[in-house]
Amino acid sequence: MSDPSFAPRRVTRLALTDFRSYPALDLALDAPVVAFVGENGAGKTNLLEALSLFTPGRGLRRAPFADMARTEGSGGFAVSVTLDAATGDARLGTGLEPAASARKCRIDGAPVSSPAAFAEYLRVVWLTPALDGLFTGAAGDRRRFLDRMVLAIDPAHGTRTNAFERALASRNRVLQEQPFDSRWLDSIEQEVAELAVAVAAARLEAVARLSALIEAGHDRASPFPAARCALEGAMERDLAMIPAVDVEDRFRRLLRESRARDRAAGRALNGPQTSDLVVHHADKGIPAARSSTGEQKALLIGLVLAHARLVARMSAIAPLVLLDEVAAHLDPRRREALFGALAGIGSQVFMTGADPALFADLPAAALTCVVTPGHAIQDGWPG
Repeated sequence: MSDPSFAPRRVTRLALTDFRSYPALDLALDAPVVAFVGENGAGKTNLLEALSLFTPGRGLRRAPFADMARTEGSGGFAVSVTLDAATGDARLGTGLEPAASARKCRIDGAPVSSPAAFAEYLRVVWLTPALDGLFTGAAGDRRRFLDRMVLAIDPAHGTRTNAFERALASRNRVLQEQPFDSRWLDSIEQEVAELAVAVAAARLEAVARLSALIEAGHDRASPFPAARCALEGAMERDLAMIPAVDVEDRFRRLLRESRARDRAAGRALNGPQTSDLVVHHADKGIPAARSSTGEQKALLIGLVLAHARLVARMSAIAPLVLLDEVAAHLDPRRREALFGALAGIGSQVFMTGADPALFADLPAAALTCVVTPGHAIQDGWPG
């Protein structure tokens, strides 16, 4: 049974116009679990991507918005969802006008300044095959994964990280000037230091909350092993020992002292942009990267489940959970455990898969949609 303290946000309808492979689609989705089934290339992931746009950023593929517009269409696209009565039947919409570079967002037809406004109604988490190599890949991939987790509980984090990246880019440009303006650089480095500490502190808080939640619910019998997470970096170590204002001053001095080295490198070599999310298999005490492929997948699913619980706890909104081609990697016991864990959060779950047999044991209230290029069929009727 789901926790009654978490609002059961549910998408009851998804409408698309000129989005990816869909000229037009109007699909009823009022079910706790929705499975999109179809051959590879049919457009299943496109439906998850559309749902992922109701968060800040560029969705689960991180694609340019112009790439989301249907090739044969006008050059723009529109995506909208209708939410259930628990949210007042709100309608959220986002899209891109032809020849525009920035997308527009609306709530009940009224424009809003950014997709961060959607967080009042909806939170979204996801797991895609692109994350399968998370533990063995580049540190930058893990930072992006962490920032996405932070963003789901703190919608302001996207603005914070974007501002930090812009400030770093400005510093890099000034450093390349011959000669550079020291006073202007002092001002930029002050901004960089302030934003760096804010980014690092937000990440540290999220990791600490996630770790505490995982530890409190640690069950060695779970098919999804517990992960032990830590954020490694010089600034993060400093924040654990001294006040944030002192860390900011220390980093500002370090930036000034490192100008020649950073200029030669073409980038700042210190700061939260170099930190890493380190994950261990808690029960075995080994790095996730050294776990078997199956264990890594189970650890990753366990992290996403824990993150969904954290989002629900901190926002009082049970998030939508998007699982792209996850069922194919799970045996029946793990699939059942996954559905049970998500039901306990109260999340509406959207899954994709090529084999209908993977979804044979879905709960009776689940909905299966058959996807073919440009179309989806639910309950026997074309969407």
